[in-house]
Amino acid sequence: MPATEWFKHWFNSPFYHKLYFDRDENEAGAFIKKLIAHLKPPAASRMLDIACGKGRHSKTLATLGFQVTGIDISEDSILSARQFENESLEFYTHDMRLPFRINYYDYAFNFFTSFGYFNTRREHDDSIRTIANCLKPNSIFVIDYLNVNYAEDRLIHNEEKKIDETNYTILRWHNETHFFKKIIVDDPSLVNQLVYTEKVTKFRLGDFTDMLSFQGLQVQEVFGDYTLNKYDVQKTPRMIIVAKKIK
Repeated sequence: MPATEWFKHWFNSPFYHKLYFDRDENEAGAFIKKLIAHLKPPAASRMLDIACGKGRHSKTLATLGFQVTGIDISEDSILSARQFENESLEFYTHDMRLPFRINYYDYAFNFFTSFGYFNTRREHDDSIRTIANCLKPNSIFVIDYLNVNYAEDRLIHNEEKKIDETNYTILRWHNETHFFKKIIVDDPSLVNQLVYTEKVTKFRLGDFTDMLSFQGLQVQEVFGDYTLNKYDVQKTPRMIIVAKKIK
């Protein structure tokens, strides 16, 4: 598979969803509710969930009384998410590098390190530009990313997981600019093993501050975990950035 498109293949695999997302949705729901309680959006605010997957975060946002759109590059994920569509919830297959609705949303979200996959800084800048352009002035963008220093210090290099009848062998490493994760899938339904290699850019807070600022987004707050404790560059697992569109 082409290295530039690894995420398209892997994100469309049922084994990806089994590994990452077939879990208790209460965890995701609790984070969303805590975040919304902190942000205090007006009722019926328009919200965009970027790289929404099968829509677990989007669904929670919609149940809280907001008008929610979920977009994802994975056609299979969006096909699954669309079963939950209603008057306040819609889903579209879309590449975040390309323009979407302009000056339309009050809030935009990117959860669970669903960023940093592209090969060039320009592609990442294009994605931030898409997000900035889809927001109204004075609107809010929240990105939930891994904390690079924390991840480097606690990297588990080799891991085996068994989920139902599927065995996953996971190999992790990193260099100066990226984290890598090779995932080898063994399942009774497969004739041969499947092998995928994830690649995520090491973006730190300064990188995001620069990228966001260039597109007219100003960092307001940074949290370090899903209970919204203060970000610490060494001690907290996440880097959850709240930015405001200032132009």
